[in-house]
Amino acid sequence: MAAISGARWWHPARPHTVDAMETRGTGKVFIVEDSPSIRSRLVEMLGEVSGVRVIGEAETPADAIAGILDTQPDCVVLDFGLIGGTGVEVLRAVHPALPGIAFIVLTNHASTQYRRVCMEAGASWFLDKSTEFEKLKEVVAEYVTAH
Repeated sequence: MAAISGARWWHPARPHTVDAMETRGTGKVFIVEDSPSIRSRLVEMLGEVSGVRVIGEAETPADAIAGILDTQPDCVVLDFGLIGGTGVEVLRAVHPALPGIAFIVLTNHASTQYRRVCMEAGASWFLDKSTEFEKLKEVVAEYVTAH
């Protein structure tokens, strides 16, 4: 995966253009997670889902916002706690601009208060990392199948 200089997010098709046929019928997912080991596990896990392709990753709100706006995925897996900020910042910046993107918050901060804030900011799903990590695969698969 080629890294883009000066940015912490990557896009496997950069600097080349992705052929439209290459992405047709594929659910494009962007992962926003500050832990490299969890991010790697998410990429591996979602790679097992038929019709899903991870098109980018980020660990900070700024890199997530730039990456999501650039790649325009179908779905974003978003952690609440990020390096230098929160996933709510990402939701508030991206959701109004691209309301068709589904945001799945996957976090260890699974309190009712955080759930409410995330859902009000535009999240489609809110999953607890400690108890619903594996459910993410099912949620993404169902979303991709429905869209």
